[in-house]
Amino acid sequence: TVPNGITVVRLACIPLFCWLLFGTSHQSAAAVLLAVLGATDWIDGFIARRYHQVSTLGKVLDPVADRVLVVTAVISIVVYGAVPVWFAVATLAREVVVSGAVLLLASLGAARIDVLWVGKAGTFALMFAYPAFLLADGTAGWQAPIRVIAWVTGIIGLALAWVAAGSYVPVARTALAEGRRARREGSPS
Repeated sequence: TVPNGITVVRLACIPLFCWLLFGTSHQSAAAVLLAVLGATDWIDGFIARRYHQVSTLGKVLDPVADRVLVVTAVISIVVYGAVPVWFAVATLAREVVVSGAVLLLASLGAARIDVLWVGKAGTFALMFAYPAFLLADGTAGWQAPIRVIAWVTGIIGLALAWVAAGSYVPVARTALAEGRRARREGSPS
Protein backbone atom coordinates (compact mmCIF):
# COMPACT_ATOMS: atom_id res chain seq x y z
CA THR A 1 0.00 0.00 0.00
CA VAL A 2 1.02 3.63 -0.41
CA PRO A 3 1.17 4.28 3.37
CA ASN A 4 3.46 1.27 3.86
CA GLY A 5 5.65 2.56 1.04
CA ILE A 6 5.91 5.94 2.77
CA THR A 7 6.83 4.21 6.03
CA VAL A 8 9.54 2.14 4.31
CA VAL A 9 10.98 5.29 2.70
CA ARG A 10 10.94 6.96 6.11
CA LEU A 11 12.89 4.06 7.61
CA ALA A 12 15.34 4.11 4.68
CA CYS A 13 15.99 7.83 5.22
CA ILE A 14 17.04 7.46 8.87
CA PRO A 15 20.64 6.51 7.91
CA LEU A 16 20.66 9.50 5.54
CA PHE A 17 19.73 11.75 8.47
CA CYS A 18 22.63 10.33 10.53
CA TRP A 19 25.05 10.74 7.63
CA LEU A 20 23.98 14.36 7.04
CA LEU A 21 24.39 15.12 10.74
CA PHE A 22 27.67 13.34 11.46
CA GLY A 23 29.24 12.59 8.08
CA THR A 24 28.89 16.01 6.47
CA SER A 25 28.65 19.60 7.58
CA HIS A 26 24.97 19.83 6.63
CA GLN A 27 23.34 20.31 10.04
CA SER A 28 20.48 22.34 8.54
CA ALA A 29 19.78 19.70 5.89
CA ALA A 30 19.69 17.04 8.62
CA ALA A 31 17.22 19.16 10.60
CA VAL A 32 14.97 19.67 7.56
CA LEU A 33 15.10 15.97 6.69
CA LEU A 34 14.18 15.06 10.27
CA ALA A 35 11.24 17.47 10.16
CA VAL A 36 10.04 15.93 6.89
CA LEU A 37 10.41 12.41 8.29
CA GLY A 38 8.39 13.43 11.34
CA ALA A 39 5.66 14.93 9.14
CA THR A 40 5.41 11.79 7.03
CA ASP A 41 4.14 9.93 10.08
CA TRP A 42 0.99 12.00 9.90
CA ILE A 43 0.80 11.73 6.11
CA ASP A 44 0.98 7.92 5.95
CA GLY A 45 -1.69 7.59 8.63
CA PHE A 46 -3.96 10.07 6.87
CA ILE A 47 -3.60 8.27 3.53
CA ALA A 48 -4.21 4.88 5.14
CA ARG A 49 -7.46 6.03 6.74
CA ARG A 50 -8.67 8.27 3.92
CA TYR A 51 -8.14 5.74 1.13
CA HIS A 52 -8.94 2.64 3.19
CA GLN A 53 -5.39 1.28 2.94
CA VAL A 54 -5.02 0.30 6.59
CA SER A 55 -3.17 -3.02 6.68
CA THR A 56 -1.96 -5.46 9.30
CA LEU A 57 1.61 -4.83 8.13
CA GLY A 58 1.08 -1.07 8.45
CA LYS A 59 -0.26 -1.44 11.99
CA VAL A 60 3.06 -3.02 12.96
CA LEU A 61 5.46 -1.22 10.61
CA ASP A 62 4.31 2.34 11.33
CA PRO A 63 4.78 2.24 15.13
CA VAL A 64 8.13 0.48 14.70
CA ALA A 65 9.25 3.20 12.26
CA ASP A 66 8.04 5.86 14.70
CA ARG A 67 10.03 4.39 17.58
CA VAL A 68 13.17 3.90 15.45
CA LEU A 69 12.93 7.48 14.18
CA VAL A 70 12.36 8.99 17.62
CA VAL A 71 15.13 7.01 19.33
CA THR A 72 17.62 7.65 16.52
CA ALA A 73 16.78 11.36 16.35
CA VAL A 74 16.93 11.93 20.11
CA ILE A 75 20.18 10.04 20.61
CA SER A 76 21.79 11.63 17.53
CA ILE A 77 20.82 15.15 18.52
CA VAL A 78 22.00 14.74 22.12
CA VAL A 79 25.31 13.26 20.90
CA TYR A 80 25.61 16.17 18.48
CA GLY A 81 25.13 18.48 21.46
CA ALA A 82 22.06 20.37 20.28
CA VAL A 83 19.80 19.32 23.17
CA PRO A 84 20.54 18.79 26.87
CA VAL A 85 20.92 15.23 28.11
CA TRP A 86 18.12 15.63 30.68
CA PHE A 87 15.65 16.55 27.95
CA ALA A 88 16.65 13.58 25.81
CA VAL A 89 16.45 11.22 28.81
CA ALA A 90 12.94 12.50 29.67
CA THR A 91 11.87 11.95 26.07
CA LEU A 92 13.36 8.46 25.79
CA ALA A 93 12.12 7.39 29.23
CA ARG A 94 8.58 8.11 28.14
CA GLU A 95 9.11 6.07 24.96
CA VAL A 96 10.46 3.14 26.99
CA VAL A 97 7.56 3.29 29.48
CA VAL A 98 4.88 3.43 26.77
CA SER A 99 6.52 0.82 24.53
CA GLY A 100 7.03 -1.52 27.47
CA ALA A 101 3.41 -1.08 28.55
CA VAL A 102 2.17 -1.81 25.02
CA LEU A 103 4.21 -5.03 24.85
CA LEU A 104 3.09 -6.09 28.32
CA LEU A 105 -0.57 -5.43 27.55
CA ALA A 106 -0.33 -7.31 24.25
CA SER A 107 1.26 -10.29 26.01
CA LEU A 108 -1.57 -10.28 28.56
CA GLY A 109 -4.21 -10.28 25.81
CA ALA A 110 -5.49 -6.72 26.13
CA ALA A 111 -7.79 -5.33 23.47
CA ARG A 112 -6.28 -2.83 21.04
CA ILE A 113 -5.87 0.69 22.43
CA ASP A 114 -6.39 3.67 20.18
CA VAL A 115 -3.89 6.50 20.34
CA LEU A 116 -5.11 9.39 22.48
CA TRP A 117 -5.24 12.92 21.07
CA VAL A 118 -2.98 14.23 23.82
CA GLY A 119 -0.36 11.64 22.86
CA LYS A 120 -0.51 12.63 19.21
CA ALA A 121 -0.17 16.29 20.16
CA GLY A 122 2.82 15.56 22.38
CA THR A 123 4.55 13.51 19.69
CA PHE A 124 3.86 16.19 17.07
CA ALA A 125 5.33 18.90 19.30
CA LEU A 126 8.43 16.81 20.07
CA MET A 127 8.92 15.94 16.40
CA PHE A 128 8.82 19.67 15.72
CA ALA A 129 11.08 20.57 18.64
CA TYR A 130 13.96 18.18 17.95
CA PRO A 131 14.61 19.40 14.37
CA ALA A 132 14.23 22.97 15.70
CA PHE A 133 16.84 22.29 18.42
CA LEU A 134 19.17 21.00 15.73
CA LEU A 135 18.51 23.95 13.44
CA ALA A 136 19.01 26.37 16.35
CA ASP A 137 22.35 24.90 17.41
CA GLY A 138 24.90 27.60 16.67
CA THR A 139 25.67 31.26 17.22
CA ALA A 140 24.06 32.91 14.19
CA GLY A 141 21.52 35.60 15.02
CA TRP A 142 18.72 33.85 13.12
CA GLN A 143 19.11 30.78 15.35
CA ALA A 144 18.12 32.51 18.61
CA PRO A 145 14.37 32.76 17.85
CA ILE A 146 14.36 29.16 16.59
CA ARG A 147 15.95 28.08 19.88
CA VAL A 148 13.11 29.78 21.80
CA ILE A 149 10.52 28.07 19.60
CA ALA A 150 12.30 24.73 20.10
CA TRP A 151 12.18 25.12 23.89
CA VAL A 152 8.54 26.20 23.97
CA THR A 153 7.34 23.38 21.73
CA GLY A 154 9.72 20.91 23.38
CA ILE A 155 8.52 21.58 26.92
CA ILE A 156 4.88 21.52 25.81
CA GLY A 157 5.47 18.32 23.84
CA LEU A 158 7.27 16.62 26.71
CA ALA A 159 4.52 17.60 29.16
CA LEU A 160 1.79 16.36 26.81
CA ALA A 161 3.68 13.12 26.15
CA TRP A 162 3.91 12.35 29.88
CA VAL A 163 0.28 13.38 30.46
CA ALA A 164 -0.67 10.96 27.68
CA ALA A 165 1.38 8.19 29.30
CA GLY A 166 -0.58 8.68 32.53
CA SER A 167 -3.87 8.94 30.64
CA TYR A 168 -3.34 5.48 29.19
CA VAL A 169 -3.51 3.82 32.64
CA PRO A 170 -7.33 3.68 32.91
CA VAL A 171 -7.61 2.96 29.18
CA ALA A 172 -5.14 0.08 29.56
CA ARG A 173 -7.12 -1.39 32.47
CA THR A 174 -10.29 -1.35 30.38
CA ALA A 175 -8.50 -2.84 27.35
CA LEU A 176 -7.07 -5.62 29.50
CA ALA A 177 -10.49 -6.45 30.97
CA GLU A 178 -12.11 -6.39 27.50
CA GLY A 179 -9.39 -8.59 26.02
CA ARG A 180 -9.72 -11.14 28.81
CA ARG A 181 -13.52 -11.10 28.57
CA ALA A 182 -13.36 -11.66 24.79
CA ARG A 183 -10.97 -14.61 25.28
CA ARG A 184 -13.27 -16.18 27.89
CA GLU A 185 -16.35 -15.74 25.70
CA GLY A 186 -14.52 -17.05 22.64
CA SER A 187 -13.07 -20.14 24.32
CA PRO A 188 -15.00 -23.42 24.25
CA SER A 189 -16.74 -24.42 27.49
